[in-house]
Amino acid sequence: MATPIKPVARRSRRFALLAVLALGLLLFVWRLGSTGLVDETPPLFAASARAMAESGDWLIPHVNGLPRYDKPPLVYWLMGALYALPGQARWNPLGTWASSLPSALASVAVMLLLCDTLLRRPQPVARPPLVVAVTAALAFALSPLVILWGRIGVSDAVFSALLAASLLLAWRTYAAGVGPWWPAWPVLGLAVLAKGPVAVVLFALTLLPFGWLQADLAGLWRRLRPVTGLVLTTLVALPWYGLALLREGRPYWDSFFGYHNLQRFTAVVNDHLQPWWFFAPVLVVASLPATPLLLLGLARAIGPLSLSWRRPVEPRSAAASLDRFAACWLLAVLLFFTLAATKLPSYWLPATPAAGLLIALACRTGFSSGDPSTPPDDRAGRLAWRLTLLLALLLAGVFALAPLWVPLINDPEMPTLPAELLAGRLLVPAALCLAAAALVGWILRRRPAPIALLALQLPLALFVPTALLPCWSLGDQVRGLPVRRMAEAIGRTAQPGEPLAMVGILKPSLHYYSRRVVIYEGRWAGGLVNLADRLRREDREGQRPSPAAQQPTVLVVIDATTAAEPYWQGLAPQELARAGLYRLWRLDRGRLEAREASLRAAGQGPDWYRPVPERY
Repeated sequence: MATPIKPVARRSRRFALLAVLALGLLLFVWRLGSTGLVDETPPLFAASARAMAESGDWLIPHVNGLPRYDKPPLVYWLMGALYALPGQARWNPLGTWASSLPSALASVAVMLLLCDTLLRRPQPVARPPLVVAVTAALAFALSPLVILWGRIGVSDAVFSALLAASLLLAWRTYAAGVGPWWPAWPVLGLAVLAKGPVAVVLFALTLLPFGWLQADLAGLWRRLRPVTGLVLTTLVALPWYGLALLREGRPYWDSFFGYHNLQRFTAVVNDHLQPWWFFAPVLVVASLPATPLLLLGLARAIGPLSLSWRRPVEPRSAAASLDRFAACWLLAVLLFFTLAATKLPSYWLPATPAAGLLIALACRTGFSSGDPSTPPDDRAGRLAWRLTLLLALLLAGVFALAPLWVPLINDPEMPTLPAELLAGRLLVPAALCLAAAALVGWILRRRPAPIALLALQLPLALFVPTALLPCWSLGDQVRGLPVRRMAEAIGRTAQPGEPLAMVGILKPSLHYYSRRVVIYEGRWAGGLVNLADRLRREDREGQRPSPAAQQPTVLVVIDATTAAEPYWQGLAPQELARAGLYRLWRLDRGRLEAREASLRAAGQGPDWYRPVPERY
């Protein structure tokens, strides 16, 4: 078995970690608060966390006057702690600093942990080890999925970071052979508080195959002490679950465990029906342009399989098994979410730290005869490197040809986006970054592979500040700013006690920015019937039912397409403001109820009172 090389000296380790920290802040924190919340899910998290901070109720999140049972509270606590800080109007005017900073810092923390793991326990032939460690951090951070989810305020990045920390701590405990056995388990408990019991399932699905491939399940069991460890995990996570169940009872049980955990795995929810092979293309896209290196690293980590179940592959020393551990980690995520009925691209996020390790460790040996670490006939390595450069070049060509395909973008919420993208030449820097990455990768192909990989990654890191963030800002101006202007107009024009509704295109950010309960209804005719009926009958915190005689008007934010529907015509609305696609109407409830009566006579009844697990 190969012997791991010595850990990197402390001074060099500190330098590498500082470099990774700087890169992480550039990728995830730079200009974080310059744009508004991204509809549709982040405003729900942000509003719930802000409500926690303002109400002092830190047990159950609430949004738009209703309890929100979809996720455990950890991410809400992190956001809420930031919302509790004074001076929000100065440093957090758009809400994105407080809501997105936990995701951003969690992503930076994973970068540092990956780098530190490889600095403390460099793998065989991984030279120069300092560069290998930095490339692993960047391979994770440059995943398109990580860049996007690391800058928005939802639970996925925090959960993935905590799961990654627990798994890496478990491997480090196993690799060390001595020392404390317990660090991974409390962190796993925090992961359960971030997203639920799925953390324990993915942890187990990683460790069991790893121990089997290592032919050392008994040794892994002795080092990690899973029975006692799960007690620690339970002590961290269980108190909140018990208190939530005690206070909320059956609705919490049915929603969180029944719908958001069991039903998401066994049935399709929210129309997220995807084919069984859905995560194969997600795997490819999530590591571009380094996907060939990921596949190479995965194949090398597992090694040639044998027919013996007792010893399926050649075992490696514990300290030299990080790539095999990463392979089991990635395959655990792939297997579990492939079996799940509901599939979303964000479900791949827990696999991205493992993918970063596999990409970096695929380059620990060279790809040219000029590198002494190159195996004598490493055709697979050379092919993977050339394909990576080719993919970078192809992506550069795609962005360079933006005038041909950008006009094909047809998003009714952002009708001016294609013209503004091309007029601002915002995709040109993307083409230049990718072309530069391919060029330097080719020039340095005869240098040690980790150095060549780092040279390819650094131009890709510039993609975020030079291309992604300007495009993100433009998207916010076209898609998010009109909603914020509607919220401002509501603040100026709303009468005391006047209810507020949004019909057609539904934006939770309207609730966040207006600080008002919003009645949301869809574009179909039943939405009008539901709205009129809810104004009379629905009772939620911040919204009390009232007859039309008591509250004769309602404010309605409506998009132009919905306003053109025949059942919204002829209501004689008073238009108070308009921005982008949206109009702010003041509607007479008497006319609204007359239209409701005609739709009911045509057979259109209300259905808003039926249970909907994710109603807001």
